[in-house]
Amino acid sequence: MGRSGLLWLRHRLEVTRHGSSVLRRKLTLLAAEHDRLRRRRAETARDWTAADAAARGRLERAVLLDGLEAIDAAAEMSPAEVCVPWTAVMGVRCPGEPSVLIPPRPAQLPAPGGAALSQAEAAYRAAALAAVRHAAADAALAAVESEMAATRRRVRALDRHWIPALEAALAARTLQLAELEAADLTRRRSGPLPAALEPGALEPGRGTP
Repeated sequence: MGRSGLLWLRHRLEVTRHGSSVLRRKLTLLAAEHDRLRRRRAETARDWTAADAAARGRLERAVLLDGLEAIDAAAEMSPAEVCVPWTAVMGVRCPGEPSVLIPPRPAQLPAPGGAALSQAEAAYRAAALAAVRHAAADAALAAVESEMAATRRRVRALDRHWIPALEAALAARTLQLAELEAADLTRRRSGPLPAALEPGALEPGRGTP
């Protein structure tokens, strides 16, 4: 490895330092997104808790007014469908704003009972949407946290291992080339050896008549 190797080491060190800088900027952006998602998760958790409590209260009232048989009849419906779009945040795949599709009541089924049961049904629809929104917010926060941890590991690897190793290799190679160039310069300044000092010039029988 000559001077071209020295240039390669300098380039690799520059690229590695730049990579560390880019990852640090990414961490800053991810930290801001992490704060936003943490607030979003807390908000959706409060909404879900409130919606669940409201739905339970409506259901208890419906049981008292309409009876358990009406509750069982109202439960004979197809399962709800959850649609979760996906998005990317700083290269991190995260769930977006979800939606819940609750199939309409089949025509052959009787009406769900009185007003109390209808209110309970609407309340549980709202609670289901609140639960799905909270799950999406929690999953998005977890994805960003995982990416932040991985990015921190990469930064540590660059700063603690690769950059010092490249700096040491560059310093050692620079010193080696400087020593080689100094030795070559010394040889050039000293010029060729006198004929009397050339190897073999002082051997017996040589150099005398």
